[in-house]
Amino acid sequence: MLFTHDTTATLVATVALVNSAEEPDTMTDPAHVDAFVAEHAYTGSRTHDIAELDAIRALRPTLRRLLTSDRDTAVEIVNAILAAHQAVPQLVRHDGLDYHLHATDPTTPLADRIAVDTAMAMIDVIRADELSRLSTCADDTCDGLVLDLSRNRSRRYCSTTCGNRIAVAAYRARKA
Repeated sequence: MLFTHDTTATLVATVALVNSAEEPDTMTDPAHVDAFVAEHAYTGSRTHDIAELDAIRALRPTLRRLLTSDRDTAVEIVNAILAAHQAVPQLVRHDGLDYHLHATDPTTPLADRIAVDTAMAMIDVIRADELSRLSTCADDTCDGLVLDLSRNRSRRYCSTTCGNRIAVAAYRARKA
C-alpha cells in the first residue's frame, strides 16, 4: 500500500471533485454534493443548500492548484490551508474504520473539511515525495487530473472515456 486508507480515499475524492469542474460541470446542484458525499463517505454536519454547493465549487481551483503544484508550492498551499482553518489533527475511529486523522470538528462546514482533509492527505504525498502520482490527463483535449496509484506508474488518463477516445483515434489513424 502506497498511502494509508484515509490519504488514498481523500486523494480519490479530491481528484473527483476537481475533475467535476471539467465540461460538463457535474457539481451544479446540491443533489450532486449529496452524491459526492455519499460516494466518498464524508462525515459530519451538512447544510444541503446552495451556499454549501457554492463553497465547494469555489474550492475546486485551489485544490487543482494544490494537486498540480511543484513540491515547494504545494507545501505553501498546505500550510496556508491548515493555518486558515486552524486545523488540529486528532486520531479518531468511526464507522468501522480504524484510527485515522481528522483535523476539523465534524460541525465545520463541508468545504472547509474537504480543504483540510486534502491538505492533510497532501502532507503524506509531499513527505513521501510522490507528487509524480498526480498529473493531468494525457489526452490533449482534456484538463482532468489523474491520480496514479498503480505500482508501475502507468496511469495516463483521467478516465476510461479519455483512454478509449485516444485508443480509438490511434486505431483509426492506423487503419487510414
